[in-house]
Amino acid sequence: QVQLVESGGGLVQAGGSLRLSCAASGRTFSSYAMGWFRQAPGKEREFVAAISWSGGSTYYADPVKGRFTIYRDNAKNTVYLQMNSLKPEDTAVYYCAADLGGGGLPADFGSWGQGTQVTVSS
Repeated sequence: QVQLVESGGGLVQAGGSLRLSCAASGRTFSSYAMGWFRQAPGKEREFVAAISWSGGSTYYADPVKGRFTIYRDNAKNTVYLQMNSLKPEDTAVYYCAADLGGGGLPADFGSWGQGTQVTVSS
């Protein structure tokens, strides 16, 4: 499997930007589709974005379309989430995960990292 470590979170004002990184260990990183999820206080974890193993296909949840961009660098074993035009409702702990099941559904994702906190102030 693959081990994942997220970084790049922080406190930002509404309208600002952050770039999250998810570094993977293990030689199988490039064989997995990858995803970003988030969990706000008192809410369930939700899907944010996903990217195919090659980076050729990307998918976004409606609330982040046009503002967030997911991309990956397989040579660096890293997947990124560029977040622009941040809103207070984007405040959450952000997690990356690998599509271990290969089905692209939330239940297929695993090897969760520890998460990185993103806080957007109004």
